[in-house]
Amino acid sequence: MEQNLLALHKYAMGIHNGFFTMSTQRSFFRKNIAEMEGYIPGEQPQTGSYIKLNTNENPYPPSPAILDQLRQSCTDDLRLYPDPSAGSLRSKLSNVFGPSPEHFIVGNGSDELLTIIIRSFAGEKDKIAYAYPTYGYYKPLIDVQGARAVVVDYPDDFSLPPQLSETDARITFIVNPNAPSGTLASNFELAQVAEKVRGILVIDEAYVDFSDGGSIQLIRDFDNVIVVRTMSKSFSLAGMRIGFACASPDLVAGMWKVKEHYNLNRLSLVAAEAALEDIASMRTHAEQICQTRARLTEDLRTLGFFVWDSAANFVLARSPYAPAEDLYNMLRERKILVRYFNQPRLDDCLRISIGTDAEIDAFTKTLREILSS
Repeated sequence: MEQNLLALHKYAMGIHNGFFTMSTQRSFFRKNIAEMEGYIPGEQPQTGSYIKLNTNENPYPPSPAILDQLRQSCTDDLRLYPDPSAGSLRSKLSNVFGPSPEHFIVGNGSDELLTIIIRSFAGEKDKIAYAYPTYGYYKPLIDVQGARAVVVDYPDDFSLPPQLSETDARITFIVNPNAPSGTLASNFELAQVAEKVRGILVIDEAYVDFSDGGSIQLIRDFDNVIVVRTMSKSFSLAGMRIGFACASPDLVAGMWKVKEHYNLNRLSLVAAEAALEDIASMRTHAEQICQTRARLTEDLRTLGFFVWDSAANFVLARSPYAPAEDLYNMLRERKILVRYFNQPRLDDCLRISIGTDAEIDAFTKTLREILSS
C-alpha cells in the first residue's frame, strides 16, 4: 500500500515539475479540428457597467407576457424532459407564418440549426459556399465537418455576386439582411439563386424583422430552400436560445434525424410560444429600433463616416479618420462596446448595434469627443 502511494506521489510530482511535457503536447484531435480557428463571439463583460453595442442584442425587454408565462412554468414539471417534437410550438409557427407544422424544425438558437444543416447535407471535402464578408461562424462550422469552404467576394455595395450561384456547392449560405453590412437582397434575387444552385440554399434571416423582407414563401416554389430564423434579436430572447427553420417536409424529416432529441428546454419552448402570441410587442420594439437606426446612420454620415444602408439592428460604418481599431479601443476605454473585425475589408469599419435612444446619444456624443481630440 505504501509503495503504491509513493509511486502515485512520484507520478504527481513529475507532472507538477513538467517532466511529462512532451506527452501532454500530443494532439488527440482530428487534423481539421487541430488546424482550424474557432469562432470568437462579441465580448460579454461580466463586470463593470458598459453601454453594449457590440453583439446585436435587443436593447428592449421581452414581452411581459413572455415573462409571466416563464414564471408560471417554473414548477415541479422542470424535472421532466421537454417535448422532443416541439409540437405545440411548431403549430404556433404554422399559424403565424403559413406553412404546415411539418415544414418547421426548431433548434437551440439558429446556430444549432446551421450545424444540423451542415451535418445533414455535406460530408468531408464537400463544397459549402458563401459570400464574404458575412457571418463569421460559417467557416468554423465547415471546418468542423471537414468540408471545403468556397468563398465568393461581395462587391463593395454588398449586392449578391452572380458567382455565388456557380460554385456547384452542396450548400450555399446567404445571410439576409447580411451581417455585418445590414444590406438586404430582394426575394426576386434570392429566387434566382435558388433556381441556379444545384444543392441546398440556406437563407439566414436572423435580422429580417428589422426589414421589409422575408422569404419563407420561397419554400413553396423551391424544394432546395431552407429559411432559418432566430428569436434572439427581434423577440429579445437571446438568453433563451431559440431558433427555427422552415423548409419542405422532406428536408425537415431528414434534418430531424440529425438534431438532438431534447434540444429545446421546457422554458425555451414556453418563451417561444408566448412570443408568437404577442407579435405586436416585438413589432413595436423593432419599429423603434429602425427609427433609432435611421437617426444613427444620419449622424454618422454627418461625421464623415461611410455607412451602408442597413435593414438590420446594427449599422456598419467605415472610418475616414483614425484607424477603426483605435476608435474601438478609445470607445471601450470610455465603457462603450462596439464590434471591430480584424480581417480584410472590415478592418477599417466598426459595427454598431442599435441600442436605446439614450445609449445611441451617449455613443455619438462620445464619438464626437474622440474625433475632436
